[in-house]
Amino acid sequence: MAKMDECAPLWEINPIWGTLTDEQKATLSNQIEIVRYKKNDIIHLDGDASQYMWTLISGKVRIYKEGIGQRQQIIRLLKPYDIFGYRAVIAGEPYNSSASAFESCVVYRLKAGYFNHLVRENGQFCYAIMLTMAKDLAISEIRAVNLTQKHIRGRLAEALLSLTENYGFEADGKTLAMLLPREDLANMSNMTTSNAIRTLSQFAEEELVEVEGRHIRILNRRELERISRLG
Repeated sequence: MAKMDECAPLWEINPIWGTLTDEQKATLSNQIEIVRYKKNDIIHLDGDASQYMWTLISGKVRIYKEGIGQRQQIIRLLKPYDIFGYRAVIAGEPYNSSASAFESCVVYRLKAGYFNHLVRENGQFCYAIMLTMAKDLAISEIRAVNLTQKHIRGRLAEALLSLTENYGFEADGKTLAMLLPREDLANMSNMTTSNAIRTLSQFAEEELVEVEGRHIRILNRRELERISRLG
């Protein structure tokens, strides 16, 4: 673990932290820690005591729930500068989901006590956190409905579109900047791995995507949007 002077200050990578006063920023620099995780390392588990909240600096993190037979349901894939773990900290409850490193990543880790102190003491910071929580809740509600009501094709199309929005493309403007195993793609889409593979192959046959190993190229985004919309 290291202190904040090894990476860009939080208030330079996420505007939420820009609401802090100069005094609070100075104290924060001594309170926060940098933690590095290897691919598939567990950051926290569902049911753990909420001791910290995190801000992702680099890499990718998956937020997931485990269901029957230890099958994972990926709730969100985080991108750099996203915050996570904060809802449980504010509520004083155990984490209600798990987080792990999808690939090697670096995070800022802040103890629950000081984070809650900032929420209580700084109205602008509290409001910024409320806005973030409201947006996260809206996304979760939409995904919960879509994953239960959409058909397989609609769910897979939505997952692919979500990846484009979160991580963008490689230099060719078509290849997803994300090497996603089929199992994780299935877990994002609430389907079995075999169904994900079969449906992705159908999309390739329809020239909606092109698949080469873990590389997925989006060829017809408009049609994927239509499939996702119709469900």
